[in-house]
Amino acid sequence: MMMKILNAMSVVLVLLLGVSSGVSADPLETLMNKFEEGKYSKKGADGCIMCHKKSETVMAIFDGVHGQLNSKSPMSGLQCEACHGPKGKHRGKNEPMVTFGEQSPLTSEMQNSVCTACHNDTTHMAWNTSLHAEQDVSCVGCHDVHVAKDPVLVKDLEVAVCSECHISAKADMNKRSSHPLKWGEMTCSSCHNPHGSMNESALNEIDVNQTCFECHAEKRGPFLWEHAPVMENCANCHNAHGSVNDALLNSRVPMLCKQCHADDGHAGTAPSGNSSIQTGGQGCLNCHGKIHGSNHPSGKAFQF
Repeated sequence: MMMKILNAMSVVLVLLLGVSSGVSADPLETLMNKFEEGKYSKKGADGCIMCHKKSETVMAIFDGVHGQLNSKSPMSGLQCEACHGPKGKHRGKNEPMVTFGEQSPLTSEMQNSVCTACHNDTTHMAWNTSLHAEQDVSCVGCHDVHVAKDPVLVKDLEVAVCSECHISAKADMNKRSSHPLKWGEMTCSSCHNPHGSMNESALNEIDVNQTCFECHAEKRGPFLWEHAPVMENCANCHNAHGSVNDALLNSRVPMLCKQCHADDGHAGTAPSGNSSIQTGGQGCLNCHGKIHGSNHPSGKAFQF
């Protein structure tokens, strides 16, 4: 753990050197000098608490995993300075420390380098190429360290945290047909890895279909008669985050089917009032009920 912490501080120092070489910002220059001197407090967290003990936000660190005295916690090594850098001559506001959030003088990349020095397992290995990293999202933009339980790691709260930025997905999940995200039966991370992945849209599985099949195994097949758009991509017909149409469909049946079958003499006929088989009940699905695929010897038209 100590080696990880020292590596984290080294990464921050390198980043600070890169920025301060072309910028005359006092906080960055001061932090750079402090890292070069490496004057850590002999009292550790005890020295910090002398001034910060009245802050509930600061003291809450001891309620969470980062404040526990075990081999996996920063508190077992350089304690507060493991994340906030060497104390140096810091007392009050006379000398800055490494801080996190929008008000920090450090860029999101610098802030994140502290976190990723320890959180560098397989779950986080794709972070640097993730969409969140490309958009300069900092770890503290989603995570809260100084709490007993990080809200984004609580199943009932995760969706609310993600929805603060992903407002389009939030709107979709509140439509008449959606996955049970707002009821806590699944979360955003059920399908996506927020720390990045090698797959499209940061999906946990290799593609959209494999992700869907994790829950909808009955649609996986193999089928004797396969429906091409189904095998290609579930998103051809469904909006995973939610839709105003039944079953998360992108548009209503039969208009959804006509997007591909418009030239078909049977399927391409115009609806003619309420008596039309295309507008009654399930439309095309009145007959073609096995639209995801059929194993019936006579199921070429997905009718069995």
